[in-house]
Order: sequence, then C-alpha cells, then structure tokens
Amino acid sequence: MIVALQRAFLVVWRRVPRLARRWIVRLAAPSYTVGAACVIERDDGAILLVRLAYRDGWGLPGGLIKRNEDVADCARREVAEEIGVEVELTSAPAVVVDSRPQRIDVVYRARLAAGVGPDAAVARSAEIREVRWFRPDDLPPLQHEAIGALRALAASALRPAGGEAGEGPAGDGDADAALRAAAVQAEAQAGRGRRQL
Repeated sequence: MIVALQRAFLVVWRRVPRLARRWIVRLAAPSYTVGAACVIERDDGAILLVRLAYRDGWGLPGGLIKRNEDVADCARREVAEEIGVEVELTSAPAVVVDSRPQRIDVVYRARLAAGVGPDAAVARSAEIREVRWFRPDDLPPLQHEAIGALRALAASALRPAGGEAGEGPAGDGDADAALRAAAVQAEAQAGRGRRQL
C-alpha cells in the first residue's frame, strides 16, 4: 500500500513544472550558507591565519560565495579582499559540512602567487584584526571552522587521486607532512574543547 502511494505521488510530482518543484524543494529543505576559504602555506610549511575583530580564536581567510560566483573564484577573491594578496590554489577542494550552524565550507590549499612575498599579507578588511604565519606544530587557539578545514584537507592529502583516505600519500611529501602536523594540532584543540563542555 505504501509503495503504491509513493508511486502515485511520484507520477503527480513528475507533472509539476520544474520551477515549481524546485521552489517546493527549497521551501522544504534546510538552508545552508556556502563559503570558501584557503589554507595558505609558505614554502617552510607555515600556515597563514587571521584573527577576526568579532570572534575569538584564529581562522582562515575566506567568506561567503556570492550568487552565481564560482567557488574557486570566491576563495581567491576573499583572500585578496581580506589580506591583500593573490594566491594560487594548489589542491582540489575539501568540503566541510557543519550541520549545527547549517554551513558548508569549501576549503583549498593555496600558496602566495609568484612574486608575492609573505610579508605582503596584511589586514585589509575591517573584519580582520591580525594576520600572522604559524608553524604547523605550534598553532594558536583556532576557530572550529579552521579545525574542520585542516582535518578535511589533511584527510584529502592522504587520499591518492581516485582513492580512499588512508591508502597512502598523494602529493608533495613535505607539504603534506606539514598539513598533517597542523591537523594533529587542530584535532588536539578540538579534543580539549569537547572535554571543556
């Protein structure tokens, strides 16, 4: 009986105009914001972090995607707006879904564009209080979004192209090792945060 009702519903649903179906789904489905961020790495493995004026802890340069904007373009735009430098994206994106605030972050590994020195990264936005490079094994207190981003990128660095996590290193060994060290630091901070709750 239930299967027959489902089939009948699907026959009716198929006849609903596509724009109306899309509108109904958007009303019924949870809304998520989508942002893009970059883990910017220096040649020595240091990671660039920003401190926001309105939040505690350190985070990654990034922000919300504009309507019809490509996610990679958003990541580069946000870095330029917030810290005044151009970057080259060096990895496929990692995706972090945070269900509690209903947020999706698309995170890239990046490096400064050719000809841009590490000291060129400075606060260019009113929302950025401070910009600093940190060794991956000596990170400051991180915002939970940065912790999730580092975890996701470290997991993707361990995944060979087309493979599953844990099958072995996929990219540049030294850079991947630095990213994994940062992820270990982030994971330790996340563990301390859970114990404090």
